[in-house]
Amino acid sequence: MGVLILLGSFIVLLLIRVPIALSLVISSFLTGWYLDVDLAALVQRMVKGVNSFSLLAIPFFILAGEIMNEGGISQRLINLSNVIIGKVRGGLAMVNVLASTFFGGISGSAVADVSSIGSVLIPMMKKKGYDTDYSVSVTISGATQGVLIPPSHNMIIYSTAAGGVSIGALFMGGLVPGLLLGLSLMILSYIIAVKRNYPKGELIDRNEIPRIVREGILGLFTAVIIIGGIVSGIFTATESAAIAVVYAFIITFFVYRDIPLSRMGVILKRTFKTLSMVMFLIAASSAFGWLLALLKVPSMVTEALLAISPNSFVTLLLVNLILLVLGMFMDMAPLILIATPILLPVAMSAGMDPVQFGVVLILNLAIGLITPPVGTALFVGCAVGKISLENVTKGMLPFYAVMIIVLLLVTYIPQISLYVPSILKIE
Repeated sequence: MGVLILLGSFIVLLLIRVPIALSLVISSFLTGWYLDVDLAALVQRMVKGVNSFSLLAIPFFILAGEIMNEGGISQRLINLSNVIIGKVRGGLAMVNVLASTFFGGISGSAVADVSSIGSVLIPMMKKKGYDTDYSVSVTISGATQGVLIPPSHNMIIYSTAAGGVSIGALFMGGLVPGLLLGLSLMILSYIIAVKRNYPKGELIDRNEIPRIVREGILGLFTAVIIIGGIVSGIFTATESAAIAVVYAFIITFFVYRDIPLSRMGVILKRTFKTLSMVMFLIAASSAFGWLLALLKVPSMVTEALLAISPNSFVTLLLVNLILLVLGMFMDMAPLILIATPILLPVAMSAGMDPVQFGVVLILNLAIGLITPPVGTALFVGCAVGKISLENVTKGMLPFYAVMIIVLLLVTYIPQISLYVPSILKIE
């Protein structure tokens, strides 16, 4: 009955459109009241959920991304990508994916990627003769790299939910899958561009190339500071994120100088708004997850899935199907916090490493960001491209297929996500 109240009330509240964080809190307190649990203990669990040093990295990651995004980094990364690969047929599409690869290493957000890269490249692609559904599909699918390529604050949320899995290992574990996803999408984009006879990219003035490369690399160095600091052991994730904020501030306001210093107030306000939502979700999910553990839901789910088939191949396939379906209906952060304590034991019983499961989880939920009916990145892409959800979904079919193939490769070939952490000896 406790499980029924906890999960049933949560689902009902979601269906009547109560915000997810409030749904988690209300269902937790209803269940606690039924189980005669001291409600003060639930409040303490919520406080404990956000009382973590590693979570301090999240506001710094968000702030660094907001500063660079506001300061025009997206246009500079588009220019850099155009220098590298813009000359081939369908070059703008490949520039789109490559720019998302670069931008993902700064923002860590698929929605921010679609908003910034998409607002520039989708109109540009349409003007050059690319179909709208294709332009939006390339943009939103490429944007999903942002949650895999380090640094990603979603990896920090997973680390917390999984009981302290190494953030450095998770960052490095997402690097190869993120690049593999980007490369696969670029190949698909090129094939479709050749088939539809899309135009080649325009030549860039050679005199402009040094400036474009210099400005692009200066922006990318934000990610280098974070990743390099963590991998080398010089900084913790929190320290490297704080240093990255200082670097992003200097580059944006004193090197690029596209925006006045007065815009910092707007950036901070936007950062605090995002951060408050994330932290409230983490606090609410901590109480919810504690009750899940108290009611032994993870062990029940593990037993149920293993009862379907003792074959680890089938078990991991079922885990992916569950995550893909859930990702269609819920946002990433709450799903990480809810699904991790339930499905991580199942994955580990099937022989999957916690770092690999983190990457698989994030990739599943990244696909959910561009899948109807609740794909936030999909909605933003449709708004930017001024196209209906139905038309984009049809155009997304080959991109979904490629992303599922990458997901299966990451699921069943552990070294794709574990090789880099192992050679760097990150624990």
